[in-house]
Amino acid sequence: MERMILSILVENTPGVLNRVAGLFSRRGYNIDSLTVGETNNPNISRMTVAARGMPDTLIQIEKQVKKIEDVLDVFVLDDNSSVYRELVMIKVKASSAERQDIVSIVDIFRCNIVDVAPDSLIIEATGTQSKINGLLAMLDSFKVMEIVRTGVAGMARGLSDFDIKKMKSNRETGGISNG
Repeated sequence: MERMILSILVENTPGVLNRVAGLFSRRGYNIDSLTVGETNNPNISRMTVAARGMPDTLIQIEKQVKKIEDVLDVFVLDDNSSVYRELVMIKVKASSAERQDIVSIVDIFRCNIVDVAPDSLIIEATGTQSKINGLLAMLDSFKVMEIVRTGVAGMARGLSDFDIKKMKSNRETGGISNG
């Protein structure tokens, strides 16, 4: 099985997330990760969807997503020419004796401690899935109470086809940005 990460530009309208997720559900495709956020244009949102499957299935997913109402454009983010990041918050039970060991791990992974309580720490980490998984493996000897992961977010490096289309559109419309 292969992994595909789609960057999907959609109109920022009610129900668009349901339509995209519904397509995956109806077709029996699994979503590994889904993040959604407004772009620099409040009328457009970007969905980053990670899915796994056989190559022909992944091609079919891309084609089907392009047909959904409210979908403006779809890009497959290539591993070699894209940047991916994920945010995770990890609540770790931490006695006073364990704190320094946890802080050392946090420092090695260049993370932040964003909350300290008498019996726990909340760690914030941003990075690749590999970095996040490595951090979790190092914290395995401690009592991890709770984990919240955002899922993968990604962008193409340099100017992508979307950026080039946007620049051409801006020139043609006198500088009005659509994305």
